[in-house]
Amino acid sequence: MRPLLLVIFLGCLVLWVMMPTNTYRGKWLLQLRAKTDSTYFGQQGTTMLIYTFPVLFAAVLGCVYLHLGKKLNDNKSISSPKEDRLTVWKKPALVKGPLGIVSMTELLFFVMFIALLVWSFWEYLHNGFQGIEATAAKKGEKLWVSKLGAAALRLGLTGNIVLAFLFFPVARGSSILPLFGLTSEGSIKYHIWLGHICLALFTSHGVCYIIRWIAKHNLLNQIREWDRTGVSILAGEISLVGGLVMWVTTFPRIRRKKFELFFYTHYLYIIFMLFFILHVGITYAFISLPSFYLFLVDRYLRFLQSQRKVRLISARVLPCETVELNFSKTPGLQYSPMSILFVNLPSVSKLQWHPFTVTSNSNLEQDKLSVTIKGDGSWSKKLYQMLSSSSSVDHLEASIEGPYGPVSTNFIGHDTLVMVSGGSGITPFISVIRELIFSSSVLKIKTPKILLISSFKSSSDLTMLDLILPLSGAPLVLSSLQLQVEAYVTREKEPATENVKPLQALWFKPKATDAPASAILGPNSWLCLGAIISSSFVIFLVLMGLLTRYYIYPIDHNTGLDYPTSAQAAFNILLMCVSIALAASGAVLWNKKQNTMEARQVQNMEASSAYGSPASFYNSDKELESLPRQSLIQSTKVHYGERPDLKRILFECKGKSVGVLASGPKKMRHEVATICSSGLADNLHFESISFSW
Repeated sequence: MRPLLLVIFLGCLVLWVMMPTNTYRGKWLLQLRAKTDSTYFGQQGTTMLIYTFPVLFAAVLGCVYLHLGKKLNDNKSISSPKEDRLTVWKKPALVKGPLGIVSMTELLFFVMFIALLVWSFWEYLHNGFQGIEATAAKKGEKLWVSKLGAAALRLGLTGNIVLAFLFFPVARGSSILPLFGLTSEGSIKYHIWLGHICLALFTSHGVCYIIRWIAKHNLLNQIREWDRTGVSILAGEISLVGGLVMWVTTFPRIRRKKFELFFYTHYLYIIFMLFFILHVGITYAFISLPSFYLFLVDRYLRFLQSQRKVRLISARVLPCETVELNFSKTPGLQYSPMSILFVNLPSVSKLQWHPFTVTSNSNLEQDKLSVTIKGDGSWSKKLYQMLSSSSSVDHLEASIEGPYGPVSTNFIGHDTLVMVSGGSGITPFISVIRELIFSSSVLKIKTPKILLISSFKSSSDLTMLDLILPLSGAPLVLSSLQLQVEAYVTREKEPATENVKPLQALWFKPKATDAPASAILGPNSWLCLGAIISSSFVIFLVLMGLLTRYYIYPIDHNTGLDYPTSAQAAFNILLMCVSIALAASGAVLWNKKQNTMEARQVQNMEASSAYGSPASFYNSDKELESLPRQSLIQSTKVHYGERPDLKRILFECKGKSVGVLASGPKKMRHEVATICSSGLADNLHFESISFSW
């Protein structure tokens, strides 16, 4: 099934490749338009059929494939020999440089994509320069001015190809990324690459046109032009300005130091896409529509989920300025290790949403969803100060989006699993260890030997190791796991004995308006998502056909004038949003009954648990804080005043397949990637865990 879906998706790429050729423009497209030029869809129906439908169809089939895979528990399967032969393509090919850590597969596709863009631009330019001398003489303008205009147009056409892929990596719940074995958080770098290329092409497109207008002494008239039936120049300028503002704030120095500025300016994507469609018209926008359409579906579902208030039951405040938040959840909410949860706390900031790694395990902890937050930025520091202050906080309002994570994991397929972390980078590995605890103790599956190498600045950070085990049953199940922890405290020569703050536990009172976290689309979320995509597109086609047939076509037919391009594009955007809202809202309401039943079961369980009173549920975990954790202590060795010799440690790892995961500072991840890609040890298989590069 997966190869078929990939063929369908890559077939759309072939259409983009054909687009600049004379055969496509002069023969195939004309024949298709002649057969599909109806009073319901017009010539825009041809473009929609060619560019939009195949990708959405592949997305729907992908949802069915992922649903069946979930039912068959594919995520518990061990890697096959065929997959092992492909591991050489997953090894880092580039470590340092503007692209960050890049595997052989990523590098190959990147080169192929750049080759596609270069070839498309050259073919566009070759076709555009044919007969340009006669055209320039007819218009009475210099030849270089005409060629500059032709090149500017082709830069925009090439940028549109990049735009067609731009939103796939950021559609967190889309089925396209899992078909390629990708996750949204792992694909952020692809979105960054595409964004840089796209805006570089569009900026060049605009600059070339401005130079052309200056050369023709017609700058002021051109920049204010909003053509009735052609290209709207003013709309393009507004779109480009919005894109440039976003682009400036995405560079690492600004994004890391001024995250709020980056976060808020990124909402300008609405202006960027809206005025881009008004600029080129809806017919040509269908080329870049599929990824944006899937993004809109995902974004609206995230909006609906974010409107729910989630019950926050407890928090653990660590002395290393770290907070663990524990949310109540329904048993039907399942997620994979290393999943990401977006959290909003209005008492800290009403508008900001921040992503955090989920540290709990949906199998071991069926009624809890936990994230760990390190106090590195202004938002997290404000949260830590609020919870660690002497004034008690009895309730904390919260909303979440997610969790989002890989469809399947392959940790069990290794002989040894080495996890290298720095600081708060340990958080993704907590969920991995808990998953392996479940596999070894409950499923009775043989798990790999685990080596956790964690580097911390001070001894107070060692308290993060206490989060490795869940609050219940940890000492009993850890004995079945081959776990070795090597902790390094780099800035202290010996353990600190003064001013050591104890771990603080907080329990929050529930409110009637709060509900346990649940899956927005229910247990059959992939199947439901496929239904949303297909039904919303059908609704869109029906509404667009009715609009064209009974409103736009009569005006064109009776007046003899073409209906304004921008107005038609605006109508189509509105109908698209309405269609997505209707389909997604209907699906959420359909699953609301099931989610409500599960939420009531959780509430009843909370009310009757422990010592028979509702309040006792929020205090029952206090006893667990003092339980001995001898198994973990015996498995942990702490090194003071030194850094890990990663090269020696990794080369000493035995086994045919050694999985190496790295999470933390960029320099550390690059060091691990360099060791694994050196070729000195063929059994090392590297994977970097990072939001950015």
